[in-house]
Amino acid sequence: MKLVTAAEMAVLEDAASEQGTPPEELMEAAGLAVAQEVWINLGAAPECRVAVFVGPGNNGGDGLVAARHLHELGASVTVVLLAKRATRDANLRRLVDLDVSIQAIDGSATDVLDEALAGADAVVDAVLGTGRARPLDGVIAAALDRVSETKARLAGLTVFAIDLPTGVDCDTGAVDPHALAADVTVALGCSKVGLHTLPGAAVAGRVEVVDIGLPESAVAASKTELLNARWVRDRLPVRPPGANKGTFGHVLVVAGSRTYVGAARLTALGALRTGAGIVTVACPESVQPMIAAGLTETTYLPLPEDGGVIVARAAVPVARALQGYDACVVGPGLGQGSSQESFVRQLLCSLDENAPPVVIDADGLNALAALPEWWQRIGATCVLTPHPGEQARLTRRTTSEIQSDRLASAQHAARAWGQTVVLKGAYSVVAAPDGHSGVNPYANPALATAGTGDVLAGAVAALLARGVKPFDAACCAAYLHAAAAEGVRGDLGDAGMLAGDLLPELPRTLRELRAL
Repeated sequence: MKLVTAAEMAVLEDAASEQGTPPEELMEAAGLAVAQEVWINLGAAPECRVAVFVGPGNNGGDGLVAARHLHELGASVTVVLLAKRATRDANLRRLVDLDVSIQAIDGSATDVLDEALAGADAVVDAVLGTGRARPLDGVIAAALDRVSETKARLAGLTVFAIDLPTGVDCDTGAVDPHALAADVTVALGCSKVGLHTLPGAAVAGRVEVVDIGLPESAVAASKTELLNARWVRDRLPVRPPGANKGTFGHVLVVAGSRTYVGAARLTALGALRTGAGIVTVACPESVQPMIAAGLTETTYLPLPEDGGVIVARAAVPVARALQGYDACVVGPGLGQGSSQESFVRQLLCSLDENAPPVVIDADGLNALAALPEWWQRIGATCVLTPHPGEQARLTRRTTSEIQSDRLASAQHAARAWGQTVVLKGAYSVVAAPDGHSGVNPYANPALATAGTGDVLAGAVAALLARGVKPFDAACCAAYLHAAAAEGVRGDLGDAGMLAGDLLPELPRTLRELRAL
């Protein structure tokens, strides 16, 4: 499913107009679709009571059309105008002709608001849509607060938002303090980015996308995708019955240290459980027996070390060995120190376009963060998997800045670095250098535990080793990882999950995806 920003939605509307569908026809289709969604969700009950809150712009116009169609379906409709509409507004005049109750709010007018809300089964939020640019204040803020208070006090009042809950930023998901939380958001034509990233996702309720007549070819050309099971299934590599372990790729995992033994194990098993044929763990020599005690399914490449951490000269044997691998992971559990940083930099900067694709995670990212213009020194194809703190270090920004616009942050970094970026966290974002992006549909607090990122890095590498393109591999792995976590949460709840709990769930999730 495509996601768009406010600017991209405007382009789609212009494309519709150029192809013969003027704005008023889009508005008519939008209002009808909203009315049908409200009517169906209310059980098509005769004489249901609906209050439609209308703002000044096109979102308000959609609300006026929806009010008319709800009236014609048999609902008892009250329109509450929170801003002046033009006297020539044809949709408003049609409501007047139909004798629909219309109330204009002047000041707080709590008595008018309370009268409109009294006994209402639903509120339609048609106040402000994708064009909102200022904080909410005045009449609009007061009215939305009143609806929120009424909803909190009375059971059974359902809020439907048209396109976006008023107060939610279309592009970033930022939420105004006066925003009205929706139970259902009826997204027009395409869903909006802000409905699928926090905090906007938390107030959007269930998102229903309705067709309003946008050109299919223009929508299909949109570059941001809300990932779903079928999208992922269509990009998973086949597993031929006559295959052998070499068919499914050989992954090298460069990970682990005396302090972080488990990271190497989780990464390697993440790759194996996602279908890699062979995995080799390259780790400090003295740490290898500790890792091997709990990981018997891999081979090993013991590396030079000092006190249980990898040293810079280990970059030479690793670079030489990489010629025999299909993908590589660098970073989990290496630890942070001058020795490890030198190793990572020497290894990655020695790779050219002939090297296998590399997943850079955890301490691999930390080693790059202090290297000026590192992206100009690495010739290999890479997938970077930072969490917000690591992304902040890599981009010289703050974590709050990264979180305030996650999609744009990932997109900008991917373009600047010429590499695929997986910005981890709730509703993980994947961005490619060419502008394509994928947004994960899951936010699972159970994943907020040590080691889950290591499993993800291994999963990405397993798909890269099968020849899946970096962007597709990153999207599929992020979705698979999150969907597996949903399976674990179904069994254990959202607290207490261990990273290792994901491992047996990965192949189960793969099986379910392939069966679609």
